Formats: sequence, C-alpha cells, structure tokens
Amino acid sequence: MKNNIFKFVFFLMISSTMMANVTLPNIFGDNMVLQRNSQVKIWGWANPKEEIKLVSGWNNQEYKTVANNQAHWEIVIQTPEAGGPFTISIKGYNEVILKNILIGEVWLCAGQSNMEMPASWGIDNGEEEVKKAANPSIRFFSVPKLTAVTPQNNVSGNWTESTPETMKQFSAVGYFFAKRLQEDLKGIPIGLISSNWGGTPAEIWMPEEVVQNDPVLLENAKKLNEEEYGPRQPGRAYNAMIYPLTGFKIVGTIWYQGESNVGSLVYDKTLGALISSWRKMWQNDFPFYYVQIAPYKTGSNNFSNVTLRDSQRKMLKEVPNTGMAVISDVIEVKEIHPTDKKSVGVRLANLALANTYKTNSNLVNGPLYSSVTIEKNKAIVSFDYAEGLYFKDKKNDQFEVAGQDGIFYPAEASIKNNQVILTSKKVPVPAKVRFAWGNTIVSNLFNKANLPASCFSTE
Repeated sequence: MKNNIFKFVFFLMISSTMMANVTLPNIFGDNMVLQRNSQVKIWGWANPKEEIKLVSGWNNQEYKTVANNQAHWEIVIQTPEAGGPFTISIKGYNEVILKNILIGEVWLCAGQSNMEMPASWGIDNGEEEVKKAANPSIRFFSVPKLTAVTPQNNVSGNWTESTPETMKQFSAVGYFFAKRLQEDLKGIPIGLISSNWGGTPAEIWMPEEVVQNDPVLLENAKKLNEEEYGPRQPGRAYNAMIYPLTGFKIVGTIWYQGESNVGSLVYDKTLGALISSWRKMWQNDFPFYYVQIAPYKTGSNNFSNVTLRDSQRKMLKEVPNTGMAVISDVIEVKEIHPTDKKSVGVRLANLALANTYKTNSNLVNGPLYSSVTIEKNKAIVSFDYAEGLYFKDKKNDQFEVAGQDGIFYPAEASIKNNQVILTSKKVPVPAKVRFAWGNTIVSNLFNKANLPASCFSTE
C-alpha cells in the first residue's frame, strides 16, 4: 500500500513538472501601458515545447509560438493607436488574462534620489498636487532597489493607476513629466517605469563590462568608494533594475543623476557610455533627456560641481538624440534635493514634446554656449537658443576671461545681437572664457523663454 502511495505522489510530481504553468515577468501585468503603434515583444516561460497562444483584445488577433528548450518563449505583437482598456489572453496549459491594459506612451524614469523623490518627501505644493493626482490614464511601475552580480530576468513590482495614494510615493519628476505630455498629446495614456536609487553613481547603472573594457571609465570607477547610501560596484543596479526591463518597449528615457559623480572629470564619457549600452540592449536609439544637476555647495572650495555640470553640457554634442534641462533658476543652492519638481518634469516634457513628438514649436532650451570669436581686446560669445538674450540682474558679473596664461579675471559683459561681448582691462588679448563658473553660482543669463543659460568653460 505504502509503495502505491509513493508511486502516486511521484506521478503527481512528474505531472506537475510536465504541465508547467505559463508565467510572465512582472513588468507584464494588469494596468500596464504598452507602447502605441509599435511591434511590442511579450515574453515569459512555460514548459519546453509547450505551445503558447496570445490573443490581443483590441483586434482579437491570435499569435502562436512554442517555448524553447530553455523554457522561454516570446511573441511580437502589433499595437494600435492609443486607447483602452483592453485585455490580453495568454494560453498554454493554463491561461493568463491581463486586464485593464492601455495603449500609449511608455517612458523609463531613472537616476538617483532627485528622480526618485516623491511628493511624500516634501515637494512644493505637494499636498495640493497629491489631491489632484487621480488619473487612470497615467500608470506607474516602481522597480525595487536591488543589486545582482549577474543580469536578472525579472523584477518584482506591479503596475498601478495614478491615485493620490500611488502618486504620493512615485517619482514626482516622472509624474509631472507625464501630466505635461498629456496636455499636448490630448490625454493619451502614459506609462512610467521608475528605476532609481539615491546616492548612486552612473557606473552601477550600466553593464560591468562596459566599464571594465574602457580604461578611462575603469580608472574613474576605481575612485568610487563604498558609501552607506548604496552600491558603488559597476553593473550591480543595472543587472537587477535595468536589464530585466530591456525587452519592454519604451519610447525613451528621462534621467536625473550626477550628484554622486561630482568630482569626476569624465562624466560626459561615463553617461555617454551608459546611454550607448542601454540603446544597444533595447536595440533602439531612443531619446534620452536628462537634468543638469543644480548648483549646490559641495563643502569645499573647488570646482567639482560646476565641472560635472559642464560635462553634462558637453555630452549634448557628443551623443545624438539627447536633451538637457537646465534648472539653476528653480532651486535653493543650499539644498541638494530641490523641492520644485514640477518645473523639472515640465522642462523634460517640453524637450520631448519639441524633439520627439514635434508638437511644441516653442523655445524649450536655455542658451547653450556655441562659440567664441576674439576681436582685438574683445571676446564675442555666441549661443544656441539665444533669442531674446538678457541678464536677469543688472549686476552681470558672471563672465570671466583669461589670456594665454590661463588666469581668469572678471569681465565686463554686454549683449548685442543676441551675443555677449566681453572685455577686461586685465586681459588685453582674451583667449579663454568661462561663465557662472562656481559650484553655487546661479546663472544670470536668460533667453526670451525665461530659461537660464548653462555654465561653461572654453578651457
């Protein structure tokens, strides 16, 4: 008798392994947003050689595939124009039905604490914004903080609708970004995936081999010390918090990070390598819009913060399909976490609306250094996005010039034909120019859109 019971239990165990349930990564679930008008990949696991049938609710089209010998399957489906809610049915030995799915625009929001910062941390007008946050066409997916030594195939988490309760704990920059997009895109659904970790340098957000195979990045990464805030080893957050998402169709990324790389002289190369690695993994040269970190006091009399901000400015011309939001006019210099997150989200969204969606023809960038021409004792500085160039305060003392000796002196500045003319009695023949060159200097130069100029140095 005992022997028969043992055989029966063994048969049940064998049966259950033969009839493996169809399972999906958590990024596919109820309430999710799928990218509109796209070939979207959906994948998961099942028994090897198990036939999988997927039916898309918007047109009842059936797709079929068979799980491979690694128990993995994937199906590419065509999504329609924005809309919903829809269901998706995925059937093997069992059936998984995904409900309340919207079709719209999907963005990844990534970086460190300034991107992570939710309304509950204390943002400007936070209580009123939370009360107004019920919006079933904005959806959130939050990736938990995790590290891994090797790339992972799943993340925990689930999609939720924007409500006062969910918005209060989600990236405020991301939320305001989505709200601004909806104003111009006629309310189409927006899906936001938030993958952030306060106090982390950029190196942990890209594949470890990218750092290891680049002598410049590797040398710089060796200077990163373990801190109480979070990991420092290259690749660790990427493996657990980015890699599992890389097949999920997104339209682009917004990024707010850099404070934990202050002191680096090669941040433009670092962030450029991160962007290239992500685009390679997604197989998509998607737009990448980022925030120039704010001026703030770094605790010592050096140029570590402003140097990093200038690296962020340089990267715009080094990596295509990128944009930078300058925020020096909406911050408190003494605060590393500016509380005006709405302006930040809106400026990032305006970049996307102008460059990705082509719905916004307004000026969306602050003045960006373009070139300098020397005429006898004058340095004539030209800017991109310089329409209506003006100084906000009468005391326009933020420009400096240097001769060939490299010693900088304050310059007298005037504006003519949207160019800045510089002279200094101490520098008869200027050779170099810099602007707002200090960790805590807030730009005084604006254009007609009332957007501030980025700091820069021609050195």
